Formats: sequence, structure tokens, C-alpha cells
Amino acid sequence: MASPMKNLLTDLSRYVRCFRVFLAKSTEHQTMKQFVEQQLPGLLASIGSGKSAINILSVGGGAGEIDLQIISAVQASYPGVAINNEVIEPSADQILKYKERVAATSNLDNVKFTWHEETANEYERRMKAEKKSQKWDFIHMIQMLYYVKDIPAIIRYFHSLLDAQAKLLIILVSGTSGWETLWTKYGSSFPTDDLCTFISSANIKGILDSIGLKYKIYELPSHMDITCCFTEGDNDGELLLDFLTETCEFSKNAPPELRQQILEELRKPGCSENRNGKVFFNNNMSVIMVEP
Repeated sequence: MASPMKNLLTDLSRYVRCFRVFLAKSTEHQTMKQFVEQQLPGLLASIGSGKSAINILSVGGGAGEIDLQIISAVQASYPGVAINNEVIEPSADQILKYKERVAATSNLDNVKFTWHEETANEYERRMKAEKKSQKWDFIHMIQMLYYVKDIPAIIRYFHSLLDAQAKLLIILVSGTSGWETLWTKYGSSFPTDDLCTFISSANIKGILDSIGLKYKIYELPSHMDITCCFTEGDNDGELLLDFLTETCEFSKNAPPELRQQILEELRKPGCSENRNGKVFFNNNMSVIMVEP
């Protein structure tokens, strides 16, 4: 009999291992990098106007790879202007990697980094307890809203921290992605353990509309090579299956029929495309730029 399934976030070190395989097998960061370099500077054209310092808040900054690309884009738009970059990230391991990345990166003399090892909700509670209400010129929440219990409340809170010309950037999976197909059909079979919620840009659009916020959406095409998921015992494949299902050791702990159904679903056109003997999962993302 299969062991009870547990959410992947109950084992943070395994989650980080899964996430790194996901990044290695997907075009996610390359696609984001292209967006940051080519489109983001134009979208942030007003955030630093007339300011001697630009305040950036990274919510769920991870290991900092995309954060540093964002900082580089801001530096290019506002050369020489001081940047205060604060990071909210609950994983100590990710913060350590972020600090190592900063130490190995040049051209950061005008940037001050501060890391907070906490969740977005913990940050909000701490700020309210300390009666702090700092305003920010740019806040970004990249691939992190899945791990927030009350999404409308957290969007409202961080939106309230925006300065007059500021922007709030949200990136998450697209409503046209394989994630949407997989989780709509099988999400109720996965152990969220109240630690994660599956949402896509379609859900966020509805939330922003209900709050009455102005925003624009940009679609980013992306894919992930999941061919290794179909080789039993393949270590990368096992970690990717964990990541796709948010389940710790999915292959070992899931009922055999569910495992078989997931593997079959992952091959279907709603989730993936078969090219030259490989299976590429639809990892399309949406960029949502919210006005103050």
C-alpha cells in the first residue's frame, strides 16, 4: 500500500533540489531574462523620475538570478542612481545562494541589499507590528503567489506600499499552460496540505478586476523537457514529477493508478508537445504589470 502523500514543501531541501532541476530543464529563466532585458525597461520608465534612490522590494526572491537581471535593467535606465533592494525569501538555502551570486557579480556598488528570511505574510505581520509603512518604487512577485493563503489580501497589502509612479510586477503560470490543464484535472488528488494553491494568470486577472486595479498582461512562451519523467528510476525525472505535482517523492508515495494517469496526462496535447522523440511540457507564463 502506498504511503500517505505529503506536500513537497514539507521537505524544503528536496523542494529546492526539484526547483533546480526544473530550472535546468525549462526555458523559464531564459524567457524571463529576455523579457527583463527587452521589455521591462520601457515598463519601468517612470519609477525613478527625479529620485536620488530607487526602492525595490523582491517578494519571494529565491536565489536572486532574476532579481539581479531586474536590478541591471533598472541601473541601465537610471545610471548611477542608488538602489535599495530588499528581499523577502523564506528559504535560508536560497538566501545563501542569493548572497553568493551578489558576491560574484560586479557593478553592484550603488546597490544596497537587505534579506528577510520570512514569508510574505510574516513580512506583512512584522511591518504592521513595527508600525512601518515604507513606500516602494517597484515591487515584484515572481512565481510565488502559489504559496500564499489569502492571495487577494496579499496583493492588496503590497499594492498599498506602492509610491505614486511605482509598479507591481506579478509573474506566474499562464491560464493557457500545461500547469492549468494538469492541476484543473488532478489538483484535488495532490496533497496541498494547506501549503500551496494552484492558481494561474486567469485567477489573478479575476482578483485584480474584483479589487478594481489597473493592469496589463504580457504572455511569455516557455517549455520544459520532461522526457526523463517517463524513464522509471531516473533521478531528474522523479524530482520533476515531485515539482509538477507538488508532492514529496510522488512516484514512491502516490497510488500506482494515479501515477499512471499523471504520466499519461503529461503526454497529452493539453499539457505537452512531442518533438523528435522528446516531450516538452507547456510552461507558458504571464507577466502582469499592475499600476499604483
